[in-house]
Amino acid sequence: MRKIKVLIVDDHTIVRDGIYALLSLIGDIEVVGDAADGREALGKVRQLAPDVVLMDISMPLMDGREATRRICKDFPETKVLVLTQYDDREHIFPLIQAGARGFISKFAASSELASGIRAVYRGDSFMSPSVARVFIEDYQRAASGNRVDPYEGLTEREREVLKLVAEGYTTREIADLLVVSPKTVEGHKSSLMSKLGLRNRVELVRYAIRKGIITP
Repeated sequence: MRKIKVLIVDDHTIVRDGIYALLSLIGDIEVVGDAADGREALGKVRQLAPDVVLMDISMPLMDGREATRRICKDFPETKVLVLTQYDDREHIFPLIQAGARGFISKFAASSELASGIRAVYRGDSFMSPSVARVFIEDYQRAASGNRVDPYEGLTEREREVLKLVAEGYTTREIADLLVVSPKTVEGHKSSLMSKLGLRNRVELVRYAIRKGIITP
């Protein structure tokens, strides 16, 4: 049986190693290489001709969006499955425009990761439930024509980060409390501020007070 050849692209070595360990246990999938940024990924795709690229979004030198665009343009036989910690339209829609065939959360189980790889390899699309929710919400909003409270568009984790930031916790303290990396916290913070139309921490605190999330 021919195995599905996968290239892992992420700027964190520990993430790449963890994904490799998970996929090495799956019989029909073979990890043929890895890359730490989009520029390196392009070279590895040219060299290794993987069937599927697991693509991170935020990386140095060349981010996941640009790498995805170039891979889909220059190597159409290679499918891109975005591996992301973000589940908001600001990150998802540009990757779809770039040619990504699917999105899977970094918090997904190994079985879901394998399913996503198999789906895009077959030519299908694949989305984690949290990503699919974004599309459902957009459709419902367009269908109803009603104005929706932006707060309702926040994920549970974004609401947690909003409350902790408003209470004065630093990024490092929030990361320790939620058992995630500071980079992940910054990603949630950037996403929630974009969704709420907030520009800085002062506006964030004022919003949290108005919304009753914290008390002055």
